Amino acid sequence: MIVQRRSVVKWLSVSLVMALFLSVWGGANRASAFTASNADTAMNSLVNVFYDANAKYFYTNSDHLIHAAHAFGPNGGLYTDFWWEAQMWETVMDAYQRTGSSTYRTMIDDIYTGFNAKYTNMIDNQFNDDLGWWALACLRAYEITGTQEYLNRGSFLFDQVYAYWDTTYYGGGIWWRKDATDPATSSNAQKNMASNAPMVMTAIKLKNAYNNSTYLTKAQQMYTWIKTKLVSGNKVNDHMEGTGAGIVKDWDFTYNYGTFLGAATALYGATGTSSYLTDANNAAGYVIDKMTSATTLMYEGENDAPGFKMIFARNLNQLRVQAGQSQYLNFLQQNATQAWNHKRTSDGIIGSDWTAPTGSAYIQSLTAAAGASILQFVSPDNYTGNIAGNGLYEAENARRTLASGVGMINESTQTGFNGRGYVAGWNTNGTSLDFYVNQNNAGTKTITFRYAAAAGNASRYVKVNGVDVAANLNFSGTSGWSSWNTVSMTISLQAGSNTIQLGYDTSKGNNNWLNVDQLYGL
Repeated sequence: MIVQRRSVVKWLSVSLVMALFLSVWGGANRASAFTASNADTAMNSLVNVFYDANAKYFYTNSDHLIHAAHAFGPNGGLYTDFWWEAQMWETVMDAYQRTGSSTYRTMIDDIYTGFNAKYTNMIDNQFNDDLGWWALACLRAYEITGTQEYLNRGSFLFDQVYAYWDTTYYGGGIWWRKDATDPATSSNAQKNMASNAPMVMTAIKLKNAYNNSTYLTKAQQMYTWIKTKLVSGNKVNDHMEGTGAGIVKDWDFTYNYGTFLGAATALYGATGTSSYLTDANNAAGYVIDKMTSATTLMYEGENDAPGFKMIFARNLNQLRVQAGQSQYLNFLQQNATQAWNHKRTSDGIIGSDWTAPTGSAYIQSLTAAAGASILQFVSPDNYTGNIAGNGLYEAENARRTLASGVGMINESTQTGFNGRGYVAGWNTNGTSLDFYVNQNNAGTKTITFRYAAAAGNASRYVKVNGVDVAANLNFSGTSGWSSWNTVSMTISLQAGSNTIQLGYDTSKGNNNWLNVDQLYGL
C-alpha cells in the first residue's frame, strides 16, 4: 500500500487547547432510515458509478478521468491500484454475504479475472502489504465460494510475503517492501503494521483451510512481534525504521488499530486465549474513545486514508460477530447511518467524511467503497434520525484549513488535555478548524471553548454555517500551556448538518498563539 504520509512539524513555542461543549437536543426531524433497502441502494450506486463490466474492474474516480492525486493503477491510473482493488473486491463480498445475490457472486469471479488481466504477474509488486491484502481477500473468496483457485493463490501469496520475515533488524517482522530490506542503504526499509497484521489473519485462514497448525505457529510468531514492537499500552503504532534497534513511528491511523484488532480476533477464534480478546477490545476502545467526532469515525484525509476506517469497521464487526462482542453494534450502526445520511443525492455516492455532506467534486473509489461497505456488513436498525452522537468533538480530529500547508499541528506534550492531544502551533492567518455537527432539531445552543493561551490574550472568529457569529471572540490569557480556561457563547443550529468554524483572520484582530483539543456537549 502506498500511504501518502504527512510529515509532523514540531513547534516549540505554544499550545492552545479548545474544547467546544455542545448541548445536544433530541428531536423529531429525521433523516433517511438505515434499512436493508438503503444497503441495496448504496451498493447499486457504487457499482453503477465505478464498475466497468467490460474490463471487470473498478475505476479510480467517479468521473472516470485520471487525476494526479492518485494515478497509480492500471491504464495510467484510470483503474484502481493494487490494494484498492482488493478492498473493492472485499466490498463486493460484503454485499454477497448480505444478500446472496447471484449478481455479486458473479462479480466475485469476474473481478478476480479482471485483476489478473491488468496485473499479469502479481509478485512484480514490491509492496508486501499490497500482496498481503490480496492473499487475505483470496482466502475470504475461497471461504465464500469454495473455489480452489482462490485457496491456491492465497496460499502462494502468503508464502511470497512471509519469505520477507527477517530477524536481522528489530528482532523479527515482515519488511514493508521487497526491494528495501536494509535500513543502512534504503530510507524505505521499514516493518509496519500493514505488512504484518493482515498476514496474521491470512495465516489463520490457511490454518483452517488446510487444518495445518504450522500456520497457527506463524500467526502467533508474527503477532508476538507486532505486540512487542508496535503496541504500547492501548496505542497501536505504525512502523519501525532506522538502523540498529530502530525507532517506532507512532502515527495514529484507524488502519493500524483495525488490522491489529483483526489479527487479535483471528487468534482468539483459533485458540480461545482470552488475552487476544483483551487486545482486540483495547484497540477498538482506543479508536472509539479517541479517534471519533461525536462517536463517528474521524476524517483522516483523501486517497488511501478513507479506506482506513473501512478496514477498522470491517474488523470491528468481525470482533462483534466472531467473538460475541455485541457492545459494538450500536457504534457500527450509528456510523452506517452517518455515512448514509451524508451521501450525495445526485448519484448516491458517499464521501470521505461521514459527518458532513458529500460535495460535488469527483469521489475516489476506495472512499465510496468505505461508505457502501459498512452498510453491507452491519445489520440495519431502521433508525430514521440524524446522529447527534455524544456532543464531544476532539479538535485534533476536526477538519482543518491550513495556509500554504502550515499553521496547525497535533501535539500532546502539555498536560491536562483530553483525547489524543490538542491542536497546537496556531498563529497563521487564513487557518481554521471546522467541526461538523449534526442535530435532530433546530435550536439555540450554548457552546464552550476550552483552551490554553500562555502567550497572552488571543482572539478568533466563529462562523456557523458560513455566517459570522463572533468576529473577534476573546480568549483570555492563561498562566501556562497546561493551564486551561473556558469561554462560552450562544449560537443557533439548524436541524441536520451544521459547520462550526473557529478561524484565524488578522483583519478581524486575531492575534497570539492558541491550540485546540475538543468540542463537547453540556
